[in-house]
Amino acid sequence: MALRTQKSHPVVEFFKTILYAGLIAVGIHTFLFEPFFIPSGSMVPTLLVGDYLFVNKFAYGYSHYSFPFSPDFFSGRIFGSLPKRGAVVVFRPPGDPSEDFIKRVIGLPGDTVQMVKGQLLINGKQVPRTFIGNYTDDSDPNDGPVVAREYIETLPGGVRHKILKRDSYGFANNTPVFTVPAGDLFMMGDNRDDSEDSRFMDGPVGYVPVANLIGPADVIFFSIDLKYPFYEFWEWPFEIRWNRMLHTIS
Repeated sequence: MALRTQKSHPVVEFFKTILYAGLIAVGIHTFLFEPFFIPSGSMVPTLLVGDYLFVNKFAYGYSHYSFPFSPDFFSGRIFGSLPKRGAVVVFRPPGDPSEDFIKRVIGLPGDTVQMVKGQLLINGKQVPRTFIGNYTDDSDPNDGPVVAREYIETLPGGVRHKILKRDSYGFANNTPVFTVPAGDLFMMGDNRDDSEDSRFMDGPVGYVPVANLIGPADVIFFSIDLKYPFYEFWEWPFEIRWNRMLHTIS
């Protein structure tokens, strides 16, 4: 005797498929990878305005900021680990935890960090940098082109990354010595003269608790230069930065 399997109505199967797909998407978004958009030039030349990137949600464990709407049902981190110096990280600034910021980890707990005449010092030692040449930053459609000096900076531990510098004056380039508290990190943007970061203790960033981390930025999956109004759809293919597709972030 042949056995008959009872089949659901096609409409029911359709909505079940939609539900399962939604649950899988929420699970990936919450526990694995989350997409982010870069709206400002504080991380130029590493990240440009119009970059879309994936953030690794499980690399440093989970805090309540890892979940949609940031429900405050526990404190600290589950399966937590400390990022390495030089990692590019998305986090919630303690002064404005409703926003997502992205910066580079410069100081770890117990480190001292200082800027002297535009030069970065970590634990009292000058961080070496090598001049590459001039860099014209035109990534922000709201500003005109800005010319800066581009360097490769080598952080303690060996991470090498590019930074931009325009001058060596003002508070951001001549700071007091910051001592990073236990459980906190010191963050800076690669565009050193155009970044609201841990150098400004009265701003939203300051020292960033490890619990406020979302995760490291892994890869750029899409990038567009946003030079044309959105309604000029015929320009869209020419705005895409094809050379930044699947570009790893370091």
